[in-house]
Amino acid sequence: MPLVLRPFGPADEGPALAARAEFEGTGFDFLPFDFDPRTPWSEWIVLMERYRQGVDLPENRTRAAFLAADVDGQLVGRASIRFELNDFLVFRGGHIGYGVISAFRQKGYGTAILRQSVVIARNEGVSDVLVTCDDSNVGSVKVIERCGGVLEKIAFDEEGVAFRRYWI
Repeated sequence: MPLVLRPFGPADEGPALAARAEFEGTGFDFLPFDFDPRTPWSEWIVLMERYRQGVDLPENRTRAAFLAADVDGQLVGRASIRFELNDFLVFRGGHIGYGVISAFRQKGYGTAILRQSVVIARNEGVSDVLVTCDDSNVGSVKVIERCGGVLEKIAFDEEGVAFRRYWI
């Protein structure tokens, strides 16, 4: 069954929260950085749709789609596709962020997520897509290069962590 990117739904709450816990402490947020577990899941789903539409965005947010990566009804990962960039995103975050739950890695899902995310970004008017990853993240380096990413440079964030900037 092929991978599908789709909005998160009510049935995704348990698997998404489990993935969030799995990624805790890794420096990668499976759910958006401003996710609040005290907010009912149904309200969070509505909020993500508002972000996609660009309605009532907080000052630190840009219009974006936050999508579940689904294979035959199973949550295998997620994509964050930003249609506009702010100062942080233009330096470090890029247009697309993605993650694959550990049980589903090395099955081609990261590549499928990024490929589909690029199509979505382009359909929303993004012609040159910026994707970044930590220099040490060999899996993401392979995924990005497999998807046509051209290395612009290796840079360092404010904490001295090396990261790669790619353009697709």
